[in-house]
Amino acid sequence: MILLDILPTTLGQPSLSSILMFFGFVAVTMYITYWAARKTKTGSEFYAAGRSITGAQNGLALAGDYMSAASFLGIAGMVATKGYDGLIYSIGFLVGWPLIMFLIAEPLRNLGKYTFADVVAYRLRQRPVRIASSVGTLCTICFYLIAQMVGAGGLVQKLFGLPYELAVVVVGIVMIAYVLFGGMLATTWVQIIKAVLLLGGATVLVLLTLSQFGFSPGQLFAAATAQYGQAVLQPGSFVGNPWDALSLGLALMLGTAGLPHILMRFYTVPNAQAARQSVFVATGLIGYFYILTFIIGFGAMVLVGQADIVALDKGGNMAALLLAENLGGSLFLGFIAAVAFATILAVVAGLTLSGATAISHDLYVNVVKRGQADEAGEVKVAKRATVGLGVLAILLGLVFQGQNVAFMVGLAFAIAASANLPALLLSILWRGLTTRGTVASIVVGTVTAIGLIALSPTIMVDILGKPEAIFPLKNPALVSIPASFLVAWVVSLLDREPEARQRFDREQVRSYLGVGAE
Repeated sequence: MILLDILPTTLGQPSLSSILMFFGFVAVTMYITYWAARKTKTGSEFYAAGRSITGAQNGLALAGDYMSAASFLGIAGMVATKGYDGLIYSIGFLVGWPLIMFLIAEPLRNLGKYTFADVVAYRLRQRPVRIASSVGTLCTICFYLIAQMVGAGGLVQKLFGLPYELAVVVVGIVMIAYVLFGGMLATTWVQIIKAVLLLGGATVLVLLTLSQFGFSPGQLFAAATAQYGQAVLQPGSFVGNPWDALSLGLALMLGTAGLPHILMRFYTVPNAQAARQSVFVATGLIGYFYILTFIIGFGAMVLVGQADIVALDKGGNMAALLLAENLGGSLFLGFIAAVAFATILAVVAGLTLSGATAISHDLYVNVVKRGQADEAGEVKVAKRATVGLGVLAILLGLVFQGQNVAFMVGLAFAIAASANLPALLLSILWRGLTTRGTVASIVVGTVTAIGLIALSPTIMVDILGKPEAIFPLKNPALVSIPASFLVAWVVSLLDREPEARQRFDREQVRSYLGVGAE
């Protein structure tokens, strides 16, 4: 094993290689957007890429949409500073995918058109369910957007030496261009390219790391214990309370299956078989990626050192970049930095498109126009919503500058798990679900998740500086998810909606066989 001397870092200073690589990526993806714009004319093409994406391509795009900068930089930094406990996020993010594969992907593709609300409202009264579903969707997206935009600004400050405000505006404008002109087709290919670059860069970084330890992960872990003690390979350093660990794990695992921008991707494939294939491919790629982040985290812990990592960024988010610079020099740092920033662009584009679809398809077409809007008008509203959400994302990024936004990612997953997933699962699996039960479930899940996180130690102690919190857990999922299921069950039992029960058989036939699927 060769311990590297720590080089003076160039992070935080303008880097020509980083800037050139980033703008090279933007140039390539802008050409893709131009190409996609020529093929994007109808509503199906704008929302779902004309359902022309293959299962393998969609699997790559799903992986690209899901592997955010928080996954790459955040988990690697958490492992580097906390050791074994950093795995809780990796495992939580990953294990939700089998749930999607076996329970959600096929019915979602067969029953829906553009949004998960299509499935929830399939046999229920359209307007109340669409309104409630849109609220859950937009709340999830907004909190996710805040985290991504603030992360983009902070990342660029460290990587390129550009002002925070300029970074946020650039991300917003480029993202608006992706979605506005290229729709889902451009967004899909941006995510595919980003996934390939991210997986390739992380693989090279892991190989360079393991080369310092005879390509033996065991030697790497032995070096970590030699420097920091056996505790780095044992649980308890990050989440000491088992109830906190359970609540966080539930949010991460079940939240994945309720994220609107992930669920929307299943409408881009031609049939349910391709939907299942895309989940299979995505699960393998994401699992491989999280193995890489684990090695990268321990590599940074040993070769860079926890003190140097925390000195540059208190949260440890620059651990992977410091490791890349020490192992591959400024050129490799430039590549990894550009990929990390491109990751944010791709994720924000996916979030914005799903939000615009909820506004145009769910609210405008099915609530305001009661299903009577023409396709051209629907796409026009979607594009206006895209610009509006892009401007909102920029403003949120500027307003929340310098804030600790880690809780917003957890809140986005908690809302998705509490508001979206119970209604989606019960609409597919339970004949007795009613319109009032669905609306009550979504509202209670959303309000409970947001309310409890506001009363949790994450906000009251860490942000507001209070001596203790009203709600003891850092994540509300342990309470908000059961509450959402329970309310749906109780209200539906007390309600009578025979039409919903009668339509359940027809829904089941289409769900299993795909008869009538668009």
